[in-house]
Amino acid sequence: QVQLVESGGGLVQAGGSLRLSCAASKRIYSINYMAWYRQGQGEQRELVAQITSTGSTDYADSVKGRFAISRDIAKNAVNLEMNSLKPEDTGVYYCNVIYVSRTYWGQGTQVTVSS
Repeated sequence: QVQLVESGGGLVQAGGSLRLSCAASKRIYSINYMAWYRQGQGEQRELVAQITSTGSTDYADSVKGRFAISRDIAKNAVNLEMNSLKPEDTGVYYCNVIYVSRTYWGQGTQVTVSS
């Protein structure tokens, strides 16, 4: 029932910034939970940041103070602002939502941080 399209990935130098966006086919206020995950090559997918319909946020320890998750109501999107990027941030970033007790995933967008 929910289609997710990620955008904003690319190649950036260490210390740089990047903004990811995930556009949803449902109105943001109707989705209780939205999150960003990432998966490095040969590694497990890990939770990076999450936000609830109340605006409550949480972050992985490795990105606290550098990343910020937010909602863009006008665009029905959830964004991930990434600052002070490090090579270890490299991976495929996936948008995730929970709607009516079902999990939905975007196709992923590649983020590569060069040293």
